[in-house]
Amino acid sequence: MTQPSSQGAEPESSPSFMPESSVGRILQRGGGELLLEKVADRFIVQPSDCGAFFQFIQQLPSVTICPDRMVGQLTEIQVAPDQRDWVMQQLRQSEAVEYVSHIFRLQSAPGSLIYLTNQITVQFHPQVSSDQISQIAAEMGLRLVKSVASIPNTFVFASTRAATENPLKITNRLIQRSQVLTAEPNVIIRTQPHYRPSDPIYPRQWHLNHTGGTELVSGSHIAAESAWDITRGVRSVVVAVMDDSVDLRHPDFQGMGKIVAPRDFKENDFLPLPGEPEENHGTACAGVAVAEENGVGAVGVAPGCALMPIRTSGFLDDNTIEELFSWAVQKGASVISCSWGPAAANFPLTLRQKAALTEAATKGRNGKGCVIVFAAGNANRPVNGVVNEQGWPHNEFNGPTNWLSGFAAHPDVLAVAASTSLNQKAAYSNWGAEISVCAPSNNAPPGMGLDTGYVFTPPEVTTPLRGRGIVTTDRPGLTGYDLSDYASNFGGTSSACPVVAGVAALILSANPDLTAAEVKQILQQTADKIVDRSLDPQFGINQGTYEQGGRCEWFGYGKVNAFRAVQAAIQRQAQGLAPASRQVQQENATPLNIPDAAPTGIASTIQIADTNLVKDIQVSVAIAHPYMGDLEIALVTPSGQTILLQSRTLGRQNGLQATYSLHTTPLLRQALNQSAQGRWQLRVADWAEGDTGRLIRWQITLGL
Repeated sequence: MTQPSSQGAEPESSPSFMPESSVGRILQRGGGELLLEKVADRFIVQPSDCGAFFQFIQQLPSVTICPDRMVGQLTEIQVAPDQRDWVMQQLRQSEAVEYVSHIFRLQSAPGSLIYLTNQITVQFHPQVSSDQISQIAAEMGLRLVKSVASIPNTFVFASTRAATENPLKITNRLIQRSQVLTAEPNVIIRTQPHYRPSDPIYPRQWHLNHTGGTELVSGSHIAAESAWDITRGVRSVVVAVMDDSVDLRHPDFQGMGKIVAPRDFKENDFLPLPGEPEENHGTACAGVAVAEENGVGAVGVAPGCALMPIRTSGFLDDNTIEELFSWAVQKGASVISCSWGPAAANFPLTLRQKAALTEAATKGRNGKGCVIVFAAGNANRPVNGVVNEQGWPHNEFNGPTNWLSGFAAHPDVLAVAASTSLNQKAAYSNWGAEISVCAPSNNAPPGMGLDTGYVFTPPEVTTPLRGRGIVTTDRPGLTGYDLSDYASNFGGTSSACPVVAGVAALILSANPDLTAAEVKQILQQTADKIVDRSLDPQFGINQGTYEQGGRCEWFGYGKVNAFRAVQAAIQRQAQGLAPASRQVQQENATPLNIPDAAPTGIASTIQIADTNLVKDIQVSVAIAHPYMGDLEIALVTPSGQTILLQSRTLGRQNGLQATYSLHTTPLLRQALNQSAQGRWQLRVADWAEGDTGRLIRWQITLGL
């Protein structure tokens, strides 16, 4: 058995932060706290001698063993509520029983049962010696089970009969000691198939996930629920939606940090709200990409990501394109979603327009590049090609006609086509060699709501077009596409485009080190190869199968799969991490008062002289504050990047001693592969009135 081996003096004592009434109700988990309550009529037992245990328990009144509720080595027991504590005490005194515990439920989600095992994971301060650790374990009635090899000075313990309290209370006692960085009980929670938002309109959003239904074929969604098991998006990933406007009053765009750098280039201000009756498009597109998961309305593909709403002027001159993309880059956009195109069939980009897109795609995100996503268009024409046109009113187009959407054809752009709920090509969707991927949308005649401004594109389609529309956010009130606050039949490549933008945002949430080109590659490599062998209703041709190289004229590399894409992003992250060869550790122990209700907060600085690249990072923080739920804690890197370490999730905890690592805080990966040299800052901000506190100290450990 591996024994603790770290050496050093014991850190100074710290005050007790947690009220005694909370010790048995707070679950420490992932640097945050969850409030629990006991289940009235059941508990769990871990027998040491099963035969003797079953014989003993048959002698107790009002007790039922639940054979279908075996949880690992734990057995669930049902009992009359007024007998629960007495029965538990009898079992604790029996030699046939190793461990007895209440069953808990989350106060915020009473349907989620928490089974408390007898194991505890404890990460000690680096200076705490093995003798001190053994002394603390003996004091708490714990025995060492194993060390955690991947986390320094971290061990798994099990409670013994000598323990006078359950593991929940023991961890809350430990977390208050200065020797301990983190302490968590090992709890068991039953699996759930996949994460499903509670927002009421979500079940109608078939494009995100579905299990079948009217006009729904298997696999026509993007597998969002499986992707959300990994990440639902993070606020540091910002999706810029450039469109006619975004109604920021909509409830699905509310939330702390949701809106970033709004801009109105039409009215030349910073409030990109709709100004005309027909300006509904951007609100719907923004909802498809990032509508907040808040228990209200609909959900976006990347609900946890931030939104940068940009209202365009409605014109596409050189200055406008430069201003739009420059704003997005300068204000920190990660993904740029553009569900529009030129009001012309043949529109090559100018030198300056090409340069503006290239600059954003290669220089944005501190040199990693912004992921730029464009709708392919709704004319059922090539993004770049020739069609022998006929039947247009007034012979507007006749004979061989060049079609070119310069934006969608740009090599640094993801051009997105549309597929239907039946996994077929949407009749209107543009096609060609420039298509990167497709995404779910509605079905409709070509040209209806055409990005190019034409009312229809001949020949007229007379066959029925099957497929369900997209449900998304709409302008609140009587304006908008629908009388409700939600559009029920949004569509076009305009809708497919923000679906892909949302998936790109999930990819970057999982792995922020990826370049824009790598995100594009992942989207293409992980796409589902949907096949459509039907004939196009206008031209009677079929281009719905894949050529050598895995491309398809109608679908590009296939329909986006959010789960496979996020998985691939995680795998690349693991492959790309080089091991650190040495550590640099520095501490700032100068206390700073945290002012009440001051979102600008305080900043404590540590200067690092080493110029090597960061391969690993840990940040340890000690704070005293009467109500930690008021605080947000962030790390600012020398390059100016802000990484959220702790959101306002600590509730009534009135102090914090925690270490944030790559293991516990994936957002810290944004600091990897940057130079360690420069000013590192810890920022602490109080967002609510009523309490003041103090940053006691913080420490940064860099693996180089």
